[in-house]
Amino acid sequence: MLMQLLKRIPVFGVLSVLTLLASGCTPKDASVISQADQMNTQLQPAVMNDAQLQNYLQQIGNRIIATAKEVDAQGVGPKTHFSENTQWMFGQDMKFHLVNSKTLNAFTTGGEHMYIYNALLQETKTEDELAAVMAHEYAHVYARHVGQGMKRQYGALAAAAALAGAGYVAGGKEHGSQYAALGATAGGAGAQFFNMGFTRSDEDEADKYGFIFYTRAGWDPKKFDDFFQTMIDKGYDKTPAMASDHPTLASRVQSTERRITELPANSASWRKPPIADDRKFAQIKAHAAAAAKRLPDDTTLASSQQLLQALPRSCVAPVPQQDEVQARQTLADRAQAAQQGQAAAPADPSSTPPRKKKKPTPQ
Repeated sequence: MLMQLLKRIPVFGVLSVLTLLASGCTPKDASVISQADQMNTQLQPAVMNDAQLQNYLQQIGNRIIATAKEVDAQGVGPKTHFSENTQWMFGQDMKFHLVNSKTLNAFTTGGEHMYIYNALLQETKTEDELAAVMAHEYAHVYARHVGQGMKRQYGALAAAAALAGAGYVAGGKEHGSQYAALGATAGGAGAQFFNMGFTRSDEDEADKYGFIFYTRAGWDPKKFDDFFQTMIDKGYDKTPAMASDHPTLASRVQSTERRITELPANSASWRKPPIADDRKFAQIKAHAAAAAKRLPDDTTLASSQQLLQALPRSCVAPVPQQDEVQARQTLADRAQAAQQGQAAAPADPSSTPPRKKKKPTPQ
């Protein structure tokens, strides 16, 4: 399947990937933003365009972003954050989307779009838990983790392309289906994100800066890890740390408890009331659950929901989940079927020379 994907990549595309690998460059912000916009177009059918829900989610997001802007002005952040101009990260185009999905996840495409799945919203008990997840997702953008992930992905594709050029079939059954899934979505925009899952270091860094944004924006630091604990209670943390390339949820709880002890003495002055108290938050969740049922269940929505299901879960679970793997396989099967269909399709009649008529056989 990897070979099939490589056949779909124009020669100049493979060469550019090889050049990127050789140069060691990370994709520029403009490239990441462009890919994120394309991905957002594919996910739009699943976005819950409900004014009340959009406004509430964006209020939380704007509070996080405003705090991050203050932190940026103080020079706080990883080196990757200051590698390019940062002002776009604090602009009005930064959007948090609530998407209609029964999958438990939250995800960012690294540009101006961050996605909170309705299933995750329904699992949160307080606004603090929701704000913690949102701050974590925004921190991935702040630290430019998606661009770093694209660099790793391009490196993998470049290595595969080099092997293929040498006549060696790489990938096989183990990884081939994942690469085939990259080309399964309309326009291939999802290609940048399927296998980009964040690393252990990325997730810890997103927790670190997400915690900073969350606490300085006024939410209760002691509740930052409540959602992690909920995931642990639901059995999402059974894999030993050595068997996963992502931090366990238990270790993330421990890191949060350490960060709480390291807060400055004046941190209590940062506290602000939540945008929605517990009663109002319960009403918002109920409204979201009802709104999800009203969305049209057509093929376009189903396609977007499957794409959401196939995206990495590293922010909420340390290992790939079964439904995630199945969704990717389904997309891979579709990609393979489409590839075979294209191979079997007749050539353009206008470009095919007419067949010569056979001369009649003499009687």
